[in-house]
Amino acid sequence: MAEFLQFAFSGLTVGAIYALVALGFALIYNASHVINFAQGEFVTIGGMATVALMTGGGLPILLAIPAAVMIAALIGLALDRFAVAPAINRPGGASVVTIIIITIGASIFIRGVIQLALGKDFHRLPAFSGETPIEFLGARLQPQSLWVLGVTMLVVAALWWFFGRTRFGKAMLATSHNRLAAQLVGIDTRLVLLTSFGLSAALGGLAGILTAPITLTKYDIGVMLGLKGFAAAILGGLGSGPGAIVGGIALGLAEALAAGYISSAYKDAVAFIIILAVLFVRPSGLLGGRTTERV
Repeated sequence: MAEFLQFAFSGLTVGAIYALVALGFALIYNASHVINFAQGEFVTIGGMATVALMTGGGLPILLAIPAAVMIAALIGLALDRFAVAPAINRPGGASVVTIIIITIGASIFIRGVIQLALGKDFHRLPAFSGETPIEFLGARLQPQSLWVLGVTMLVVAALWWFFGRTRFGKAMLATSHNRLAAQLVGIDTRLVLLTSFGLSAALGGLAGILTAPITLTKYDIGVMLGLKGFAAAILGGLGSGPGAIVGGIALGLAEALAAGYISSAYKDAVAFIIILAVLFVRPSGLLGGRTTERV
């Protein structure tokens, strides 16, 4: 029982990080039907910027964290403003593949800038409330894991309130359902897309900050986390907010249990095997709606 709980705690912690990254994918996909493959780099920016602000800028952690999230959000806004928007607004527009290639190029560029500015070494943030483990039924839970789970739940609640209770949040939902209809009723869909990039970048940055005290941070740490977040979004149903959360938690638990009971060498492989299996059975994901097409 203690062994299972230990693996479950680990899976829930990692799954919450995947869920935050997957939510970023879902936000941009809903606004533009584009997959932003630079999402993982925002995870890197969050952790690395916090380290740089604390060590180089001398900021306390309580100021460095919101500043790092803001930096990630501003870079996300810049990505849309100077790379994605010009491609979409040019005569004839740009294909989805073109936009995806732009985000991949942005990912490589951001990673290179971080490497040049902050080096290739691993960095670690101090745990938010100490490192003394909490004993529970024979299993040990790191206090930082509680921060990860707690902040993730707060973010989910805040997003639920934003999309369900605010006018602009409802405008973003309308745009995700029917972009043309949203434009016809006066919604600024360009502003919606810009906001989606900024918000998804902030979510990625927050995920990078939360995980840095546990897994360390490095210039390329976001590559795998971005892929896992994308896998979680696919598993739950691309474009579905609840699906991103369910997919992230399910993926994290599957990885932890596979690493514990089979072998840690197969941890990453098992995750993607599950994704392929789900896509074969239900291509729309666990919570994605089934679609029909008239011909």
